[in-house]
Formats: sequence, C-alpha cells, structure tokens
Amino acid sequence: MTSSARPFLNRRLAEFGTTIFAEMSALAVRTGAINLGQGFPDTDGPEQVREAAVRALRDGRGNQYPPGPGVPELRTAVAAHQLRRYGLSYDPETEVLVTAGATEAIAASLLALLEPGDEVIAFEPYYDSYAACIAMAGGTRVPVTLRPGDGSFRLDLDELRDAVTDRTRLLLINTPHNPTGTVLTREELTAIAELAVERDLLVVTDEVYEHLVFDEAEHVPLATFPGMRERTVTIGSAGKSFSFTGWKVGWVTAAAGLVAAVRSAKQFLTYVSSGPFQYAVAEALALPDSYFASFRADMLARRDLLAAGLEEAGFTVFRPAGTYFITTDIRSLGEADGFTFCRTLPERAGVVAIPNGVFYDHREEGAPFVRFAFCKQTDVLEEAVSRLKALAG
Repeated sequence: MTSSARPFLNRRLAEFGTTIFAEMSALAVRTGAINLGQGFPDTDGPEQVREAAVRALRDGRGNQYPPGPGVPELRTAVAAHQLRRYGLSYDPETEVLVTAGATEAIAASLLALLEPGDEVIAFEPYYDSYAACIAMAGGTRVPVTLRPGDGSFRLDLDELRDAVTDRTRLLLINTPHNPTGTVLTREELTAIAELAVERDLLVVTDEVYEHLVFDEAEHVPLATFPGMRERTVTIGSAGKSFSFTGWKVGWVTAAAGLVAAVRSAKQFLTYVSSGPFQYAVAEALALPDSYFASFRADMLARRDLLAAGLEEAGFTVFRPAGTYFITTDIRSLGEADGFTFCRTLPERAGVVAIPNGVFYDHREEGAPFVRFAFCKQTDVLEEAVSRLKALAG
C-alpha cells in the first residue's frame, strides 16, 4: 500500500474541520453539562404531525423514492403557506422544490447559481455551512459584519453597498439571523432589494426562523419587495417551525427558472429524501395560526427566562428579536476569548455554549461573543440558569 504526500482534503475545504457543534456536543456528553450549544429542541413537535408521519408510513406513502421535486401534497402546502402568510403566489409544479433540510437547499442553490470566482456577500457572523457551501461552489465569500449597538446587532447599509463589486453575483441573506437574533427591518430590506435590482444581483434568503419573531419585530420575506420575486431563492424549513429537526425537510420557493437551476444541483446531492415525513409536514403547514402563535409565545417565555438568568450571572445580553439563540458579551465577566471561555465553561458551570468566533471570517470581531440556545425544556433552562450563577460568585 502506498501513501501520498498530497493532502486528502481539497483546498476548497481545507479550512473546514470538525464543526464546533460536534466538538461542544461531545464536550457536553463527556462532562455531563447541559447542552445549550447546538440548536435543536429537546422535545418533539405537535403530536398530530408526528401521527401524520406514522400514518404515512403505515399507508405506504413515501416508503419508496418520492418524486424528485417533492411530493405534490407538500409542494402544494408550501405554496399555500407562502400565499396565506405573505401574499406570495408560487406554482407548486414549477416554483417549489423540497430539499433535505435547509442545509441542502443552501448548498444546492449556491452550487447551481455560482461560477468559480463569483463573489457572494453574506452577513457576518454567519451559520457555518454558508462558508463551506460557497467554497464548494468555487465562490469567494465577502463578509459584511453585523455590529452590536443599542442592544442588538445591526447592518451597516453603506458597508453593504461598498462591498458590491463587478464580481458580485449573489447576496446570501439570513433573517431572522442566526446567531445574533437580528430581524431585518422593512427599511433595511427595502435598501437590500433596491441594491439587488440596481446591481442585477441574485439573492438566496434563508428564512428558516420565519415563525420565531418576538416583541415588535416582524418577518417580511425579501421576495415580497419590488423586483425581487424573479431574482430571489427563498429557503424554509420544517425543523425550526415544528421542532422535528431530525426529519430534514426543507424547501425552496422561487421563479421557475431559478427552481429548475437549483433542482439540477439538488438531484445529484440527495436526489430525494424524507419520503413519509413530507406528507406529515404538508399537514403541519396547514395548522391554524393559533399553533404558530402558541409556538412563538412559548419560545418567548423561554428566551426571557434564559436572558434574565444570563444577566444575573454577569453576561451582557443581546435579547434576540428572532430565532432561538441568545448572543452574550463575556467582557462583562472579565473574559475576552470566547473559545477558551466555552471550552472551560462545562467544568466551571456545567453548561455548554458556542463561541460566536466560529461564525466570523474576522475572528477578532466575534472573539468576546458567546451563543446560548433556549429551545430547551423550561426545567432544563432553569437548571442551566442555576448553574451559571456560579460565574457571578
């Protein structure tokens, strides 16, 4: 057997090792710490949706390969959801595509729409798969940093405009935004839409937390703005809206030409996935508004519980307007390095968090920030808050 001096991993992915989520989840298991790092709920979603999946399994629906674009029932439900909630009309046959979660939707969109060397602007800090997917597509990522001020992280529109060059092909937008919890305002979205139209840019918008907006914030899809429907790929997900993250059911809505392009890439990734679960998610999307209101209210209560506990423990807390993550500043605790802080926190306080620095190209920008997830049972959050009080002492 011979060996080669050439690295096994190609240059595009060389900077991406094991994700921080795997590292921190393993640390939680090893130490017995409460895992507030990885963003997955610790309870299942609605019983009627779970039973719909069981019914589909028993009835033999989806146990073999489903149609490539997704089962008609789900594509119809996605289109109905977009029309009912946002007034966006999509043809289920040609303008809706079901994917293996939002992660595949992002990957397929970027692989389909980018040529090597194209620049992609994304808001930093950004979910780690964005950088990897841009790299796999041969694109060049151009971060525009959301910076803290007045209790939240905000976009500098002038910085965004200055980042656009003749090589810019695409804007990768995430609102509600993970990890900061920022929800872009109508004014900000209007400016982004005008810039995209003026510079003839494509937009991929990750809206998986669309049903988790709090206080006075509102989620407004970018595709609703003038000139944007024909240039925007909108991504949604059942995992975040119904707490079935393991089902991996996501979707794309866009003009027919964009959907056809994304499907061309998607068919060589998973081809199809989540057969029986697609029927269940179709029923979930038809749940009454009372479900979404209750879901949001429950998460708001958990947000406030954890935020108050973090403040009592000495963190500077940025209360999120959306998502189920809280970003904190550890400098108020006399700390400055989020990586070191998170790697020692399980031993110090029995809690696991995520250093926001992993979501930045400019690591120094994210160094003092740490993210906690509040999509956990109330008693789990109460115990975490109790343990974190040790930091204040």
